[in-house]
Amino acid sequence: MTIQPVQLHHVSRQTKKLAETRKFYTEVLGFQEISRPPFDFDGAWLFGAGIQIHLIDEPFDDPKLPINTHENHIAFLVHDMDASEAVLKEHGIPYHRQSTPSRGTSQMFFRDPEGWLIELGLYAPKMDA
Repeated sequence: MTIQPVQLHHVSRQTKKLAETRKFYTEVLGFQEISRPPFDFDGAWLFGAGIQIHLIDEPFDDPKLPINTHENHIAFLVHDMDASEAVLKEHGIPYHRQSTPSRGTSQMFFRDPEGWLIELGLYAPKMDA
């Protein structure tokens, strides 16, 4: 027997720059702020791409700064890589773009204001193993 997750509900991100990070997720990635319980710590709950991102005002060790596509990250499917790239350029966000022609994928990796890695991808339809 195994656990059968239905869908990804939320991703939690620690932040030391709550206002800047909230603005990044709403203005760059198009998330909407949603209500959040009256916790005894600052934060924000955001919704977009069918999931929530919970920002938590909490100290943490900074992630590595150079983009490393092998590190932990959250990935979002997009339908237009060029338009997505234009938004990153408009906001002055450094990124790394790559493709894997044999799999029909194209990806861009970049960091949010706190250094957490994000991937945007145009992925081939599901392939059987």
